[in-house]
Amino acid sequence: MPRTTVPAQAAGTLSDAWRTCVGTGRFGLALRKDYQDSLALAQREIGFRYIRGHGVLHDDVAVHRPYDAGGHRGTAYVFAYVDQVVDAYLELGIRPFLELGFMPSGLASGDQTVFWWLGNVTPPRDHAEWASLVRALLRHLIDRYGLDEVRTWPVEVWNEPNLPHFWKDADQAAYFRLYEASARAVQDVDASLQVGGPALSPGADDWWEPFAEFVTARDLPADFLSVHAYSSGPAQHVPFGVYQTLRGPQHLLDQFARPHKLLAGTALAGRPLHVTEFNSSYRPDNPVHDTAYNAAYLAPVLAEGGEHAASFAYWTFSDMFEEAGVPATFFHGGFGMLAHRQVRKPTFHLYAFMARMGREILARGADHLVTRHAATGQVTVLAWQPVGGSDDPEEPARHDLRLSVPAPADPTGGPHGRVFVMRHDVDETTGNAWAAWREMGRPASPSLRQLDALHEASEPGRRAYSLPVAADGRVDLDLTIGRHGVTLVTLDTVRDETPSWIDDNRILGRG
Repeated sequence: MPRTTVPAQAAGTLSDAWRTCVGTGRFGLALRKDYQDSLALAQREIGFRYIRGHGVLHDDVAVHRPYDAGGHRGTAYVFAYVDQVVDAYLELGIRPFLELGFMPSGLASGDQTVFWWLGNVTPPRDHAEWASLVRALLRHLIDRYGLDEVRTWPVEVWNEPNLPHFWKDADQAAYFRLYEASARAVQDVDASLQVGGPALSPGADDWWEPFAEFVTARDLPADFLSVHAYSSGPAQHVPFGVYQTLRGPQHLLDQFARPHKLLAGTALAGRPLHVTEFNSSYRPDNPVHDTAYNAAYLAPVLAEGGEHAASFAYWTFSDMFEEAGVPATFFHGGFGMLAHRQVRKPTFHLYAFMARMGREILARGADHLVTRHAATGQVTVLAWQPVGGSDDPEEPARHDLRLSVPAPADPTGGPHGRVFVMRHDVDETTGNAWAAWREMGRPASPSLRQLDALHEASEPGRRAYSLPVAADGRVDLDLTIGRHGVTLVTLDTVRDETPSWIDDNRILGRG
């Protein structure tokens, strides 16, 4: 196969939109230890900047507290749990991306709910009281964390109002009324706070132009736009799970790009776009999320997504997630890049690999992304086996990639001789805890010994070696990637400090 020549000059800058935000289960879950331990691990190895999920106003967080007792009637706003969660977030170096929802039961106009944890999806019975709640939340956050800090936290109005499951009757006019009440409440607190929406699910093209017309006619702020992207087909249900078809990864990138195309020529053209949820499947019980396939599928999305969106938030960082109820088995197709007990899935490794890439893009192709770190000169290669959707042929057992890459720059200006190569691999059999769990017999609740084995099986394959640098300052890199594999390769200059008396052939006293 031909060798691809990677240019020595940077072709652009790699956006960090892929880790600007990450999704999470409902707000109240952040009070649990497994959640906090998982987020700490994600922050150590990846380092997300924002976190977004449902339920900051749900009853289990208990912010909105109507009372009528002893001749006293009114509403108290209680922020004890909000403070605990946000304090924990900030201690881990991550900020909230605030989604306003769902409706507190004491303010709801109806009893329609969604999810096992019963998020109320009806409009407020009193929009003025809803606005007071929004103002109270933001003023409390500003009092506790400071105006300059909270100005950096985007405020998103609701979640997927175009779907009747998430907004009663998918009533567009009712959502616009909620948006107006919310946006004006945010502005009342401080005009520099960022507010936006409409957090649409895929297939909502007919909402964009009316939304633009409404906020323009009503002179409402829309500092950013938000949308969700998934690429799976209808659910084929089995007990405690589903199977679904998938369209190819390009379908996700096309969804990222679509709002800007639909809003061209409107007053909202060019506004920052946040994809506040994305994944392959929209179901929290689809086993594809646990597999190496999911990592290979999403690799080109992470490599290119920043060309279309200011952020795109993987849904979600952890399997601590209960929309469909408490999971029935350890691996259950959960959205998380981490299973319970911080067992890493292949998709976690994809993100951890991306966190080690440089900012200078040298090349980007259908199966690779090559970058360079400006400060150290290190060259980094992310490579993957291209995968298609359900209609494409099954992927072969291996994928070969041959690159000619520029040798990493030596900060000391010394001559090139060899480069040190560190390679990390995840595929169907390596760095794949789900595959190990399957071989164990799919234990619903693994023993401590089995958990230890799953942690061990989740470790990427690693190999260290060196390669010669040719006279033209280039290195030939030949990679064989396993089925559904994702590979990270780092290349650093070797400065040989071996003393002249060292002879490894004599380690056993021979010769």
